[in-house]
Amino acid sequence: MTSRLRFGVFLAPFHKPGVNPTLALQNDLDLIGLLDRCGYDEAWFGEHHSAGSEISASPEIMIAVAAERTRHIRLGTGVISLSYHNPLWVAQRIVLLDHLTRGRMMFGAGPGSLPTDGAMIGLSQAQTRGLLEDSLGVIMRLLTSDEPVTFRNDRWDLRDARLHIRPYSNPLFDIGVAAVASPTGAKLAGRHGVGLLSVGATLASGFDALAHHWTIIEEEAKAHGKTVDRSKWRLVGPMHCAETKEQALRDVEYGIEHWFRYLQTVAAFPQMTVTGNTVQEMISFINESGIGVIGTPDECAAQIDRLIRQSNGGFGCYLLLGHNWANWQATQKSYELIARHVMPRFQGQAQSTAEAARIASAARPELAEIHARAVEAANQRYAAEKANRA
Repeated sequence: MTSRLRFGVFLAPFHKPGVNPTLALQNDLDLIGLLDRCGYDEAWFGEHHSAGSEISASPEIMIAVAAERTRHIRLGTGVISLSYHNPLWVAQRIVLLDHLTRGRMMFGAGPGSLPTDGAMIGLSQAQTRGLLEDSLGVIMRLLTSDEPVTFRNDRWDLRDARLHIRPYSNPLFDIGVAAVASPTGAKLAGRHGVGLLSVGATLASGFDALAHHWTIIEEEAKAHGKTVDRSKWRLVGPMHCAETKEQALRDVEYGIEHWFRYLQTVAAFPQMTVTGNTVQEMISFINESGIGVIGTPDECAAQIDRLIRQSNGGFGCYLLLGHNWANWQATQKSYELIARHVMPRFQGQAQSTAEAARIASAARPELAEIHARAVEAANQRYAAEKANRA
């Protein structure tokens, strides 16, 4: 990859049931402020309504608050579960956010990942992908055309629907469709010429499908007369970084078990399969399976290199999956270390300063000698001046 790789966070967010939700959400927003100061490019907020751990019910509200606390970082819905909402109201809300954030808004769409969410409104997982396809088609028409939209299916009835304000972004804000292992997200991204959010990029099924997903996008884009751009492809994966391997392993003992138990026994989301019964087995699974990294900046950089190779052509952004494996202090340190030592390697910044240091080091002996002679000559001139005055 020769272009600048963007970095960000994909924040479900995960929190242990029973903790103070007010404080937990405040920590999430504080984290976005930290990332903004550290130079991260993007932050994506999730939508979930059940199961007790992923406690953000509205990515739009999280974005509205975060936008007022930050200056540079772009903010995305990661993702709005389109099967739960009338597409006209989704389009209206994201256009409103586009104006409120002065174009820092990004729109991520998905079918809805937690079956317990859909069950409360009479939806099964067998319906959600079809509704995603219907909804995204309506939303793209609303966003890209002034023509009214009439559409009807089993859940929605739109009659001459239109947006009464147009997007702030010109021509349009970034749009991405979520994908784990199935071809649905990649197919829709290609069909509409938008980006892809590979949420399960580092899982075995997702990792194996990376290059295949991009092939699907290109094929669908060609079939529908669209163009696609690898810079709009975002890969999501977990990392925890510390100054030493030993420190990183100690850090995650704080909360990694809750994250595993949630995916193993609570969330009915079989694509996110993780194994391990003890904390040590869980840590080993993360590092040995390739799903993520618990280690040093060098190990985090190696993981990104691995994903670049597997993608067979590169991608535009790496999103760190928010997980709360470590306590708040160690979590902040991890993001800071990645910003300080990992991001520059993929953004053209580490090489230039390292090369400048190498060149200066090679020239130092000769230049130091010249400098020393110049100082000695100055001393001699001054001594001569003093002698002449005397």
